[in-house]
Amino acid sequence: MVALTLPANSRIQVGRTHLLPVDARRGREFSIYRWSPDDDANPRYDTNTVDLDDCGPMALDALIKIKNETDPTLTFRRSCREGMCGSCAMNIDGVNTLVCLRPIADIDGAVRITPLPHMPVIKDLVPDLTHAFAQYRAIEPCLKSDTPPPPDGERLQSPEERGQIDGLWECILCFCCTAGCPSYWWNGDRYLGPAVLLQAYRWIADTRDEATGERLDALEDPFKLYRCHTIMNCTDTCPKGLTPAKAIGAIKELMIERQL
Repeated sequence: MVALTLPANSRIQVGRTHLLPVDARRGREFSIYRWSPDDDANPRYDTNTVDLDDCGPMALDALIKIKNETDPTLTFRRSCREGMCGSCAMNIDGVNTLVCLRPIADIDGAVRITPLPHMPVIKDLVPDLTHAFAQYRAIEPCLKSDTPPPPDGERLQSPEERGQIDGLWECILCFCCTAGCPSYWWNGDRYLGPAVLLQAYRWIADTRDEATGERLDALEDPFKLYRCHTIMNCTDTCPKGLTPAKAIGAIKELMIERQL
């Protein structure tokens, strides 16, 4: 028979509640997704109340405070705290974002934090990005050129040529866009997803790269590229303000141009 319900151990339960100290004056509730592969327990939402008078302004500050002072078993990734590394990509109240860039003051009511959606979870707020990075490696994200570099070792570009990769090189591979793409949810085993396709176009658009034909050949596939249905979730959720959908559209245009 076809299973029409979720497995019993996938249902999220109500977890532990950690209250504020009695002398705290300005509390804010954080509902945090918890799951560990080390036991057979269902995933749960733990409730932690944080005193905002004794906490930094960003959602990441609250997570660090909870881990340091309330529950040291809480697991999440973070590194630069400046929106440059992409490590702390999570979902806050239904929006994929970098928690180091999300001010607590901009969030209404209780703050619900979960790992990036539709990604396998390693533990708590840590998604398994093994497959996503394997797809990234598959596009060969490095300069490919048969022309030897100049004697001084630099391949120069004009300002106009350099401008062609603006809006592309800024991608930090946080995968917020990929995790928010319904086409990737359905076909993630074969569709490359918006983050990887934006990175692919970054090298196609680079005037120093001489492998455009080879790169387009590698993307000429019913699933790798063409599963994009321009839903635009990727652009809406990008914490760096980039437009992966535009990059994907540019690749499709190049595919058509070389066929005409």
